[in-house]
Parts: sequence; structure tokens; C-alpha cells
Amino acid sequence: MTRAYLGLGSNVGDKAAMLAAAVERLAAWPGIRLCARSADYRTPPWGDTDQDWFLNAAVAVETDLTPHGLLEACLSIEAALGRVRERRWGPRVIDIDVLSYAGAEVSDERLVLPHRYVRERAFVLVPLAEIAPDLVIGGESVTEALAQLDANGIEPVT
Repeated sequence: MTRAYLGLGSNVGDKAAMLAAAVERLAAWPGIRLCARSADYRTPPWGDTDQDWFLNAAVAVETDLTPHGLLEACLSIEAALGRVRERRWGPRVIDIDVLSYAGAEVSDERLVLPHRYVRERAFVLVPLAEIAPDLVIGGESVTEALAQLDANGIEPVT
């Protein structure tokens, strides 16, 4: 089994229920075992900022799927939960990104690992730091990368 980290987000409908449903489906997917889950964090939109706030979380999984197999599982779960891709960085009912896969480096038309924006997004790093503060991505730990970003407006939901 290989350790991988996923980032989840939602800003349409019942955001908390959508994150919970995505985590439940991930945990039930053949070849995926859920190891850790962060709290949910309310975060401001990033990229396209003319939209509702997001709820974001991170999970650690053990998997016997390949990196592309894990991506396909995430995309299938998104589709099953109603994800429609209409505009880049726009509103979404659910988003599941493969952030890191056992330090693997992949770059093709379907998948880039580690995720190309992981070290630039506090909304990803804050929940990831909760479950994997010492995870090294791109030569620095999640904690080190997060220290370089503005995390204002990112709050845990209790």
C-alpha cells in the first residue's frame, strides 16, 4: 500500500455534507483505505474570487491503486456526487485533488504530481498541515510552505 494525500473542497449546496459524502465514498472505494482526515475549514475563494466561500479538507489514504488509478477514483466520485466542470476555478459541488502520492513525480496531460499548485494555496496547506505537517513536497515541508503564505480568512469549522 502507498500513502497519498488528497485535498477536498466544495462551495455549492450543503458543503459539509458533500465533503462527508466524498470521504465516505473514498473510504469505500476498492484499493483505498482512509488513514486520516482533517477538520473542515471555511476558506475564501481562490483564483476566480466572484463566488461563494469554500469548505476544504484533506485526507491521507493508503492505496494499492496507481497514481492514475487514484485520480480516476477521485474523478468517478466527483461525477457520482454531481460535479460538472463548467469554468476553471469556478463553483463546484465537490473537488477532489490528488496532492501527493508517496513522493512520486508525474507530469502528463491527465495528472501532475505533486499537485502543481499545492505549495501556493493556503486553503490546501492548512488542512494538510493538520494531518501531515512534516510531509515534504517540492523540497520543503507542508509547515514550511504554509509559513510563506497568507492564511487569513481560513477558519476551522466546529
